[in-house]
Amino acid sequence: MPDNDVLIIRFHPVGGEDVSVTSGDFDGESAAVEAISRALDERRSLVLTQVRYGFETEMIGMVVNLANVVSVRVSKTDGAEAGQYL
Repeated sequence: MPDNDVLIIRFHPVGGEDVSVTSGDFDGESAAVEAISRALDERRSLVLTQVRYGFETEMIGMVVNLANVVSVRVSKTDGAEAGQYL
């Protein structure tokens, strides 16, 4: 994994349960929020290349369709009060 921060990104889809991934794609919380906001504004999917999902031990790539996502939280820790919401 590069020198990027490891962030917890939690997606909350319409009518579903939160999906949480660990990502090393961004230089920090602000960079992640900007990239996710830009993808939302441009109505496109978010492409993540350095992700751990669930109990996976290896980094994988993931494409997140943001069309049905109501909110996204980005944080360095996974806690109820941590992170920024979009």
